[in-house]
Amino acid sequence: MNSLSLSPSLRRILFEAIILCALSAAVGLSLNFKLIFNAFSGKSVSTPVIAASVVAEPAAENSVTADVFPVPVELDELDDLLSAGALLIDSRNSVDYQTNHLAGAISLPLGELDQDLENFKKEVSIDQTLVIYCSGYGCPDSFDLGARLISEGYTDVLIYEGGFPEWRDAGRPLAGGGK
Repeated sequence: MNSLSLSPSLRRILFEAIILCALSAAVGLSLNFKLIFNAFSGKSVSTPVIAASVVAEPAAENSVTADVFPVPVELDELDDLLSAGALLIDSRNSVDYQTNHLAGAISLPLGELDQDLENFKKEVSIDQTLVIYCSGYGCPDSFDLGARLISEGYTDVLIYEGGFPEWRDAGRPLAGGGK
């Protein structure tokens, strides 16, 4: 008797399980088609979260605080933002910035923010539109830097999630010492 042969009832159960998995995958893909298409075409798949809450303090009047997070922007939106005077900020480390960066970007590495923040605040107006990028989708540095700058009082903070890789792959101008 062959040890790999299955009884007819076990084969039927296995076949039904495979059919159920395939059907589940088809339904899941069809319901999330736009999200999946955006993810594979390099578009943003996240949505900004903006929430406001009222905080009551015992010794003071009620005050309103807003938890505001950086808003994602796409590559095709950057031209309008840059022509309107937005400032590109590279949140990657200094070595990556010196090797290659988006043309016109300044360096403000998240890892060196504590040392650089005071100078940055002196040089960049609090109401300046800031577009922060890092090493593409999955890199949290731009979001973390954006959230920190918002907490420091900056009001117009955007995140370019495609970052350096998407910009480079689109053939956009680069600056720095690398090729």
